[in-house]
Amino acid sequence: MQAITQYLSRKGYSTVDDAYYRQIDRWAKWYKGKVASVHTYRQYNGFKRIARTRKSLGMAKKVCEDWAALALNEKVEIVISDEAVGAAVHQVLDANNFWVRGNQLLELAYALGTGALVEYKDGDDVRIDYIRAGMIHPISWDNGRILECAFATERSQSRDKLVYLNTHRLERGQYVVDNEMFTRMGNALSPVSLPDGVEATVRTGSNIPLYQIITPNIVNNLDLDCPMGISVYANALDELEGLDLIYDSYVNEFRLGKKRIMVPISMARIVQQEDGMKNPVFDDNDTEFFAFETSGNDTGQKISEINMELRHEAHEAGLKTGLNLVSTKCGLGNGRYKFSADNVKTAMEVVSEKSDLFQNLKKHELVLQSALIGMCRAIASLLGLPTDFDVAINFDDSIIEDRPSEQLRDMQQVRDGLMAVWEYRAKYFGETEGDAKAMAAELSGADQEEADPFGFSRQSGGNTS
Repeated sequence: MQAITQYLSRKGYSTVDDAYYRQIDRWAKWYKGKVASVHTYRQYNGFKRIARTRKSLGMAKKVCEDWAALALNEKVEIVISDEAVGAAVHQVLDANNFWVRGNQLLELAYALGTGALVEYKDGDDVRIDYIRAGMIHPISWDNGRILECAFATERSQSRDKLVYLNTHRLERGQYVVDNEMFTRMGNALSPVSLPDGVEATVRTGSNIPLYQIITPNIVNNLDLDCPMGISVYANALDELEGLDLIYDSYVNEFRLGKKRIMVPISMARIVQQEDGMKNPVFDDNDTEFFAFETSGNDTGQKISEINMELRHEAHEAGLKTGLNLVSTKCGLGNGRYKFSADNVKTAMEVVSEKSDLFQNLKKHELVLQSALIGMCRAIASLLGLPTDFDVAINFDDSIIEDRPSEQLRDMQQVRDGLMAVWEYRAKYFGETEGDAKAMAAELSGADQEEADPFGFSRQSGGNTS
């Protein structure tokens, strides 16, 4: 929103260049599935140029849906070491429909490059806003980390366009939140009164930010100095365009290859139009007919059919290549998208074939993990609860990982002294490091570093780090 960047610049804040927000608009068009410059074109038919609309597979959105489903699904667990705080935080998450809205935000963050969670108090309740890229305006950053940020949302009221600006800034090491409301006319902003109950300035008294930025964990190669992220398909736009070109040709192949019945006009029912012209009439819901004129002395008039040869195999091979290119460029690995329904594979084959996907998922989880931990601390801070707790984020990798086989392997490593018992418990029981060490010691009656949950005594020389 150019009006907001201009307003923030006038207040002396650094802002992201408007060119980046134009890139967001470009990614948004691909996310919606239709890009005017690609999917709308004109074609010469021998008489005139006519408008055409190219078909789209909508793979940009599909890619983001898959990334969001892999990273934040119903099996992901947030475990807080302080049980009372954990119960309160999860109550807030449930009240804000986090597991649904958070997944939707993540999908938009992967599509548009950036998303944000913003926490605030509404009376006695803690609320979470889910903010997409075009509404996020960093005003200070260091080494890629956004230290201060403004969030702008717009809504219509009667004939006015109202803009709500929520600015999080640091003052003496503590966050201060400024709330402002404007009416917008083009790029001109006019201040108006805030709604009842909304304070112009809120001093949090804390160094914990009440927002968390989520981006794909890939370098923004469009602007190396920009703190915002890029879409997971930002560098795959050519591949997306090529894929839609193949798909459009594939659909046209069946449209043009439809059976046609050639019928002499003399055998067709003729009706006279209001202008005196006579035309043959067929049932539009029946097989497509094509009427042709014959010479008057043609005694061999007959109905014939034309069956076009479909080049479906060549098109399907092209679609397969196009899908592989898109999948690979978006980090999902080669061969994720297939037409065949008979691709039954063992778990180990899936792990082997999707190693690129697994590595990229673990990389993206690093950013998401930091955001989720920050969200938990922000919620606790707003509730007036302690914030010095441990948080474990247990992601679900079972979709692309042979979890049972890995667990059996880790059990053996514990017995062989190659893996600490508490590491095993933290990994598979969803416990924090402190809880895992304490529980392992309690169950075995031994020191925390020597506990064995499988009933075997540990060798003193085992790795307990």
